[in-house]
Amino acid sequence: MKSIWTGAVLAMTMAAGTGAADAQRASPAITKALADPARADQQSDDARRKAAEVLAFSGVKPGNVVVDYLPGAGYWTRIFTGVVGPKGRVFALWPAAGAKYAAKSLPALQARGLANVTAEVQTTNLPTSPQPVDVFWTAQNYHDIPNNGAGEPALRAFDAAVFRMLKRGGTYIVIDHADAAGTGMSGTETRHRIDPAAVKAQVQAAGFKFVGESTVLRNPADDHSKVVFDPEIRGKTDQFVYKFRKP
Repeated sequence: MKSIWTGAVLAMTMAAGTGAADAQRASPAITKALADPARADQQSDDARRKAAEVLAFSGVKPGNVVVDYLPGAGYWTRIFTGVVGPKGRVFALWPAAGAKYAAKSLPALQARGLANVTAEVQTTNLPTSPQPVDVFWTAQNYHDIPNNGAGEPALRAFDAAVFRMLKRGGTYIVIDHADAAGTGMSGTETRHRIDPAAVKAQVQAAGFKFVGESTVLRNPADDHSKVVFDPEIRGKTDQFVYKFRKP
């Protein structure tokens, strides 16, 4: 995508400001959701995606309202539906200009009849929700926001929209392909990567507090030089998982 206008599990997380790693165990709700037989077609991918670890780090729990933004084929949405349960809600959202990316995935997701999931292409390009949100989640999409000439203004508008949607104390999770330190946004459209430091600075500028990082998707063997779709690195890229909170 070029643009958005276009058993026991441990999660190692980096505590903000301390550099200390905290072990987090997946909650019973996460463990149950991951084991759901309805996800049999997805479960072979859980280990590679470090699903239990990342979800434990995020803090998502029963009763939460979660936005899965640009959800692709709905991998995370189909886990969230089980985690949040009947008292929670999941919004799987595509922006208006990203409708073509929902052409196949959206009907397939809707056909599953997940009672606590609203899956739709929005009428706007900035994300919105009909109710305050506990967790806003976007995986491997943040780097697309400034593409096609949209630049930093698009990032500022996007992060501001997320800030408005979240409840006070709400969580913003950004997962993306890492680019080399110091590269900023120079590889967003070519290598489909973004410098983690740039993301941290941009999101904090919108008023968010940086909570910490999970390092479970980090891969020091990735030298950041290849496009993420290159067969040599695809599915094995160095990725960062950042957690921010709305004060």
